[in-house]
Amino acid sequence: MTNKKLLKRIAAPVLGLSLIAPTTGLAAEEPTAITPASDLRSTLDQLLSEHYVLAVNAMVKDYNDAPDEEQAYAALEQNALDMTPAIESIYGAEGAQQFEDIFVNHNDYSPDFVEAAKSDDADLRAQAEAEVEEFTQEFGGFLATATEGNLPEEAAVEVLVAHEQDVISAFDSYVEGDYEAYFTHFMEGYDRMFDISKALSVAIVTQMPDNFEGSKADAPAADLRSTLNNLAAEHFALAAMSMQKGVSGAEDYDFATWAEDMHTDEFTAAIGSIYGEEGAAQFKELWTGEHINAQADLVSATVAGDEEGIAAAKESLSMFTEEFGMFLATATEGNLPEEAAVSSLKTHEDQVVKTFESYVAEDYQTSTDTFREGYAFMFGVGEALGDAIVKQMPDQFASDMPADMPNTGLGGAAEQQTPAAVWVAIATAMLAAAGFAVKKKTANQE
Repeated sequence: MTNKKLLKRIAAPVLGLSLIAPTTGLAAEEPTAITPASDLRSTLDQLLSEHYVLAVNAMVKDYNDAPDEEQAYAALEQNALDMTPAIESIYGAEGAQQFEDIFVNHNDYSPDFVEAAKSDDADLRAQAEAEVEEFTQEFGGFLATATEGNLPEEAAVEVLVAHEQDVISAFDSYVEGDYEAYFTHFMEGYDRMFDISKALSVAIVTQMPDNFEGSKADAPAADLRSTLNNLAAEHFALAAMSMQKGVSGAEDYDFATWAEDMHTDEFTAAIGSIYGEEGAAQFKELWTGEHINAQADLVSATVAGDEEGIAAAKESLSMFTEEFGMFLATATEGNLPEEAAVSSLKTHEDQVVKTFESYVAEDYQTSTDTFREGYAFMFGVGEALGDAIVKQMPDQFASDMPADMPNTGLGGAAEQQTPAAVWVAIATAMLAAAGFAVKKKTANQE
């Protein structure tokens, strides 16, 4: 599989009026990844990408008659309902209701695709496909009308069709037992959600520039923030999927860990584009050794009933939070304080472990809830780390970019100054919005 291109992605899920009531004190002379427009894009990124993850996850669980199938579908529906306050803060109660009527109901045809696959019912499959077509046309029209044409209807419909096909292709590949194609489609479809949120946020900011204090949703610093959050949240989703598959002895477990390896390569490339080959090498060593592998060891030890192994895996995860927190603080020259980094990393690992252990204990509601909380939490990473990098390298993220600016692969520009220690503060605010969990290696054969 070819590596997915490093995109431009996502972030903080603080909903409601925070979208339309901009961040205070915007100072144009100081670049920042935290602007009203970037916040809007981040919110949409988080909600839309979570929708995709939950949709594919629920369909696969349904197909397998998984014990947490009911919780998976409930999470998918709640995600759609979580979007309503964000839409209302921009387009009012009437617009929010129209959105909810269209978007929430479109989740109803997911079980139809599953049932059609189980029963080999061509008519039911055709009916579900017709419902997809109706949704893309109706919702594309809604988006074009709501944005007063700043997001053209034809473009909206085209990207919605592509999104729905991503979900269907991932599911069909899973049903066919082509697990490499399944994870490939899953990761490509995940990335597309950030294209959608970028296009939509740019359209909204263009439509209502005064509400966003002249900031831009596609500024280089906003792109950086989105890219980092895309990578962080995808790690969390793949890790959660992998760990559950490992402890369940799923046939596609090895491919889940393969997808994680592909993701690690992408994350490493992103770090390298900012901090060079040496920084990338240090990142990968820490990320893989005491994080990815430790999560896999936790799965293996759990399957084997090895209490000492479980304790050792958790100790490795604890060491990772300390060492990686120091790495981030050093790399950003203190713009991301070490204490804040370590605290957030510890919260992340706790969510990983809780999601996994709740699943093992058959407490599927807690596992699902923690999965959503953990997924949302990752969107603080791009905000804090992205802003720390922008502060560290302000010349590369100025609003007026020189033609010969070094190509980091991540972009860079925005308009203000905000404390980098927001990692903890922002993450805490995020926990009120949503969440998810974590990760890796060959457990069922221990």
